[in-house]
Amino acid sequence: MKRKPPRKVIRGVLSPFERASEVLFGLIMALTITGALSVAHATAHETRALFVSTLACNVAWGMVDAVMYVLNAVFERGRRALLARALREHADQVGASELLTEVLPEPFVGALRGTEVESLRQRIIGHPDLPARPGVHGDDLLGALGVFLLVVASTFPVALPFLVIDDATAAMAISRALSLALLFFSGVAVGRFAGLRPVSVGLAMLGIGVVLVGAVSALGG
Repeated sequence: MKRKPPRKVIRGVLSPFERASEVLFGLIMALTITGALSVAHATAHETRALFVSTLACNVAWGMVDAVMYVLNAVFERGRRALLARALREHADQVGASELLTEVLPEPFVGALRGTEVESLRQRIIGHPDLPARPGVHGDDLLGALGVFLLVVASTFPVALPFLVIDDATAAMAISRALSLALLFFSGVAVGRFAGLRPVSVGLAMLGIGVVLVGAVSALGG
């Protein structure tokens, strides 16, 4: 039975890799903040304040990441418009082939014959949906909202135990366990999306997250 590639949640918005990346970023931000708590001397007030500060930090990070998502979408759309104009001006096979390597893997372009390159060039420059100039689309804003919600949502598995559990040591243990599980399952989703071994990618994502958190904490992040 043939496996169908996983679709995006909404056409054109947030692939599984993008979703897993945002979860990873949000987890790293939250883990570096909670890691600064000394559970041996933490008071109930300090653990509650930790939840608020972690949530506020990830809300701010989510806003920044959402804006960058929209800007990146606009910049990529502008690059594609520039590429289309360049294809109109390069009717020769060599020039068109070099430009097409930006949208197709180079081995694919190299396998095309001269007539096929020209046919593909004509189809691209004649596409009715080709934008004359870049702009912000509704999917960009929807994707930005998704980015924001993912970054903020990834705060809760890390920080919520400090709000509902009085014992700081137990809260830290539960927080770490939930964070590691979320890292693993994010990697599994990416592995399935990329056609790789899901468990192996999950373990790799888990290891990367641990190393990055350790590095950020060591550098004073």
